[in-house]
Amino acid sequence: MPANLAGGIKPNWGPFGQLGQEGRQLVQAVMAAAILICLGLAVWGAATQRIGATALRDSASAEQGKGLIVAGLTGVFIIGSCGTLFTIVYGLAV
Repeated sequence: MPANLAGGIKPNWGPFGQLGQEGRQLVQAVMAAAILICLGLAVWGAATQRIGATALRDSASAEQGKGLIVAGLTGVFIIGSCGTLFTIVYGLAV
């Protein structure tokens, strides 16, 4: 499917092309929820790091916050690239 500036980027569904409209919407909803959860985890980590590093002078909380930020952003990257990875693997199998 062509991508143009006015219409936005339209994904090539690859292996999910046969799911139908309801199946695609379900996949989109699950991926959107997972991305929101991961972003929330990153925000929670940033708050934990900030509070632990300044107010409480607790280096363990600051390190835990760094871990949450990395985990959240890594999750967003992995989930965001799932469509591309599935399409590549599907394309190689065909």
